[in-house]
Amino acid sequence: MQHIPEFAIIDSNTFSCMGLKGLLEDILPQVTVRCFASFGDLMDDTPDMYAHYFVASSVVMEHTAFFLERIHRSIVLVNGSNNTFSNFNTLDVSLPEHRLASALLQLHDKAHGQSSHTVHEHPMEKGKLTDTIKLSAREVEVLVLIVRGLINKEIADRLNISLTTVITHRKNITEKLGIRSVSGLTVYAVMNGLIEANQI
Repeated sequence: MQHIPEFAIIDSNTFSCMGLKGLLEDILPQVTVRCFASFGDLMDDTPDMYAHYFVASSVVMEHTAFFLERIHRSIVLVNGSNNTFSNFNTLDVSLPEHRLASALLQLHDKAHGQSSHTVHEHPMEKGKLTDTIKLSAREVEVLVLIVRGLINKEIADRLNISLTTVITHRKNITEKLGIRSVSGLTVYAVMNGLIEANQI
């Protein structure tokens, strides 16, 4: 029986916890994500069972020794660029959703060294989905611009097409891929080689 990796989010902000949990489950649906409101709650659980800890910066500062021992499994949640935690991997939770999804993908690739088992761990193998779900060349262009964070009007201006046409393309992309969220479209585009994570 295959072991299902589990991630822990330790943050007293319930809204942040639930948002990050949803994003992680969107990107890595095979992972179990658990939220803890405090370090004490984590300690009451089985703290060493987790593959990764997503930890509020205040928690890391109060319990540095614990997370330093698990530095390669710990990701500190920061607001904006923060050099205080230079030894740790950090995740800027103030980023827009599509950029946050990209940052999570980059952390995932970094953690697994772009090795062959990264592909097996990830729900979408590069190039696999594009073989079965055909997007037109124009739909791919629109998808890439969506992932880059452009709004409909900006996409229309960039591609020199009408706003109605952009909306139609977005609807077709969503229906063909079965993906409604920008973070989900970001994952699809990166995992299928339509855009590099660092270009988002």
